[in-house]
Amino acid sequence: MKNTALTSTHEALGAKMVPFAGYNMPVSYAGVNIEHETVRNGVGVFDVSHMGEFLIEGPNALDLIQKVTSNDASKLVVGKAQYSCLPNETGGIVDDLIVYKLKDEQYLLVVNASNIDKDWNHISKYNETINAEMRNISEGYSLLAIQGPKAIEAMQSVTSVDLAAIKFYTFEVADFAGIDNVIISATGYTGSGGFEIYCKNEDVKQIWDNVFKAGLDFGIAPIGLAARDTLRLEMGYCLYGNDINDNTSPFEAGLGWITKFTKDFVNSEALAEQKANGTERKLIAFELTERGIPRHDYDIVDTDGAKIGVVTSGTMSPSLNKGIGLGYVPTALSSAGTEIFIQIRKKAVAATVVKLPFYKA
Repeated sequence: MKNTALTSTHEALGAKMVPFAGYNMPVSYAGVNIEHETVRNGVGVFDVSHMGEFLIEGPNALDLIQKVTSNDASKLVVGKAQYSCLPNETGGIVDDLIVYKLKDEQYLLVVNASNIDKDWNHISKYNETINAEMRNISEGYSLLAIQGPKAIEAMQSVTSVDLAAIKFYTFEVADFAGIDNVIISATGYTGSGGFEIYCKNEDVKQIWDNVFKAGLDFGIAPIGLAARDTLRLEMGYCLYGNDINDNTSPFEAGLGWITKFTKDFVNSEALAEQKANGTERKLIAFELTERGIPRHDYDIVDTDGAKIGVVTSGTMSPSLNKGIGLGYVPTALSSAGTEIFIQIRKKAVAATVVKLPFYKA
């Protein structure tokens, strides 16, 4: 089990620690609902240093990224980031990721913790003929997500850059909390605004301490992975391993918007055909209309009790106080307003297909 540079800090704060993607990670501190509320209405800090970081550099860097990712990275300028995915050869998704353009001929790929080795091997396979420079810097870097509507106001005192000027999916490399050359990125997986901070492991404790000092008057609190999951689910953001995987296509998962046919990429011909002809199933969002909590792998059934799909993510929404979830069903049953049922133990609980996001600020 690996530790992040802040593991002892989380333990000292009384965090409940659990194994996650090979790391010892804080799942909660004060409780999921309290932490969820802190991020939705104030500001909270996640340690997500288990995420992976790859540097892709040199004159062939863009060629490699264009080949392995679905989105069009040629649209990136220095200081911009892009959500994308790595398609596999059989119609599924190796991983979803964020691509940052740090400099001309230098890109940072941020990948999911559980997929670091898998992604590295997949990209390396295509790099054998492209010959970009690749470096896996995951072990040396930490990542903090400072999220919530008060993040800008709370953190402005620890940096010389105007945080309000960093627009969604853009970033600055600047001083932050007493450390130079930190990536301050207006990204995150909560839907409540804020920043993600990339720094070296040896600097993260100083940043953490200064962030909490600066946020004291704003009710800042540490947040665990359980609240990260409820926050992202209220926005309908996909979680790799649940809602997307090696067997789900970008079009089934509602990720057609990050799949651009302005270039040739892995499996692009088959995906273009899928775009033209549609898919047999789709990822839907649903809300329960009766009491109950949908969970991962629960069956989705029709009025006759016949299985039509499966729940990929589900929870009791802290913001809406109702059961919500994502799951795959036949395309014919994917329209908003369609009635479905979630099999919760012996009872088929009524639900309605809805449009995302569940939570609207």
